[in-house]
Amino acid sequence: MKGERMIKGMHGLFYTPNAEEVREFIRDKLGFVYNDLGEGWLIFDMPEADLGIHPLDKVIHSISFYCDDIHKTVEDLRSRGVEFSSGITDEGWGLLTHFRMPGNMEVELYQPKYAKRSPREISRTKATTRARGKSRKRI
Repeated sequence: MKGERMIKGMHGLFYTPNAEEVREFIRDKLGFVYNDLGEGWLIFDMPEADLGIHPLDKVIHSISFYCDDIHKTVEDLRSRGVEFSSGITDEGWGLLTHFRMPGNMEVELYQPKYAKRSPREISRTKATTRARGKSRKRI
């Protein structure tokens, strides 16, 4: 198991009384690829994921989607009937807006200003870090 990544990804969940409508929205409006497990159970494949941990006085969680060109993405999603609940704002770390999903669920969409590394770059960095760590141990 040494050298293998223990955690291969992240599985996010939306809990809602409107599960079928939300699944249809993500499939039809956002266009995510999915696996149909039968009886309406769709599991969507995310092209990328990242995880941020932010300080707050209470425990909550949220899901945000990100894109490379927020203006183009908003235009495309609006053409598919997606309703946006806010304009695009510059938050310093990125450009941010919000859209509604069925059941009045509001979700963030942002264009990061920070560099996102590809999985290949991350693997190369980890290999270099492991190699450096091994050489330090020998000294």
